[in-house]
Amino acid sequence: MVQKGLTPSQTVGPFFKYGLTPGGKYDWNDAFTSNLVTPDASGERIRIEGRVFDGDGAPVPDCMLEIWQADAQGRFSDPQDQRVLPNSSFKGFGRCGTDDNGGFAFDTIKPGAVPDPDGKPQAPHVVLAVFARGMLRHLYTRIYFSDEAGNAADPVLSLVPADRRTTLIAVRDAGQAVYKLDLRLQGDNETVFFDM
Repeated sequence: MVQKGLTPSQTVGPFFKYGLTPGGKYDWNDAFTSNLVTPDASGERIRIEGRVFDGDGAPVPDCMLEIWQADAQGRFSDPQDQRVLPNSSFKGFGRCGTDDNGGFAFDTIKPGAVPDPDGKPQAPHVVLAVFARGMLRHLYTRIYFSDEAGNAADPVLSLVPADRRTTLIAVRDAGQAVYKLDLRLQGDNETVFFDM
């Protein structure tokens, strides 16, 4: 007799680097990389970097991160975005794994402002998905940029309590096109994650 019931749950990690994260370390053609910049991409080239920490403050060395973003003009490489895309090669999607110290980095272009479903402008941001061992579901958050005046009026960021917003704002290094933001999966100063 076959017993029917719920499928047992499992965690979303750890991940085997082969085929899941980029870097050219294997005899594999990376489908996605952490470098989103294409030859025809217009806009400011930036780097987003940081580290991922667990609830005890230890680095997470086997985490996988995915980002999705608009181009510099606020357009998505998506069939639902009907606006003309001058950056025909820029897909706005990237993936990377964390290193032994929990570090990650994405090379991309700074996204432009996008409209929300009601047409109100959202501050430039990057959507981030976090996959890690011990999690039953991946987590979603956003990365905003410290030098954007539009952050104050962003409809999503304004839903976050004021004392927690810094967990979503990448700080620009003075004189460089590098934004830094650490992710904390639990504990003190936990990153704000969104229900999807």
